[in-house]
Amino acid sequence: MNMRGQVHFDRIVKMHGNFSALKGIDFTIQPGEFFALLGPSGSGKSTTLRILAGLDMPTSGTVVIDGKDVTALDAKDRDVAMVFQSYALYPHMTVFENIAFPLEMAKVGKAEIEPAVREAARKVKIDHLLDRKPGQLSGGQQQRCALARAIVRKARLFLLDEPLSNLDAKLRLETRIELKKLQRSLGVTAVYVTHDQEEAMTLADRMAVFMEGQIQQIGRPSEVFAKPNSVDVAAFIGSPPMNLIEGRYADGHVEIEGHRLRTSHQIAGSRNVIVGIRPGAMRLEAGGLPATVDLVEDLGDTAVLDLTLGGATLRARVSDGPVPKEGQAVSVTARPEDIHLFDATTRKRL
Repeated sequence: MNMRGQVHFDRIVKMHGNFSALKGIDFTIQPGEFFALLGPSGSGKSTTLRILAGLDMPTSGTVVIDGKDVTALDAKDRDVAMVFQSYALYPHMTVFENIAFPLEMAKVGKAEIEPAVREAARKVKIDHLLDRKPGQLSGGQQQRCALARAIVRKARLFLLDEPLSNLDAKLRLETRIELKKLQRSLGVTAVYVTHDQEEAMTLADRMAVFMEGQIQQIGRPSEVFAKPNSVDVAAFIGSPPMNLIEGRYADGHVEIEGHRLRTSHQIAGSRNVIVGIRPGAMRLEAGGLPATVDLVEDLGDTAVLDLTLGGATLRARVSDGPVPKEGQAVSVTARPEDIHLFDATTRKRL
């Protein structure tokens, strides 16, 4: 088993003048892990990746790779392979020459270069395109050429910055599946920056959710989805995201807009809360919260309903039974265990 590629960030701060892009980032990535940095644009995830790559220096804090402090090391001395959005292929070189480039820079002998390039190209299924120039390739093929160039270096760390964002939806899906298989077969540690939570959820073993220069939560995608630790994470994860409504909690119930729902929480006293219910956990059943259907988005196998409930707007995803019509009055509820509660002041999970 390949045990290279462990990463540790210790209290990394990055200032741009008076603006703090990163406010003290801590995490550890295990060898062979597929680790996603997920967050909206400007949240600090790309800055984190650039600091890991050695392209940016942190203002303070330590970057450790495989037990060695690399904070002061240049990118070229870190043994990391980068695949960025723009692919950065050399247009005047063939695919073969593009893939061979890092080996030539490292003064590898000609006899070793050819088999290594062919092997890397085969792994990403472009071995039939080695004589072409990048301009003759599709976006997906350029992407694979960039990946092959990373593979050929046998780096201990793969850094990927939104690598699929230039591809159309169908190709993104195909490339995503291939990327995961490739990472598994290489046994390499991959650090993947994306703002697309579906991408993070399907690819990552674990992910860090970034907001405004801080990590809000780290965990397996299923854990973060099941138990978001703050209102902000809850609002960001899930498609459509979680419904968040002001309410009041008392002895096992929440009151929303004057109506009560049972929860599985056991909290002393009563308090103001933010109630979170995923659209997929909303049920159209009698005896719940009275709401009006504003809009129906029919997606074929499921429908997403926009509902108004007093002053609040909710979304419900329904996949079985008849879909209500726009303007119809309905009653919505959720199972007690599907109700998330967040403190109204701290906005943290209760």
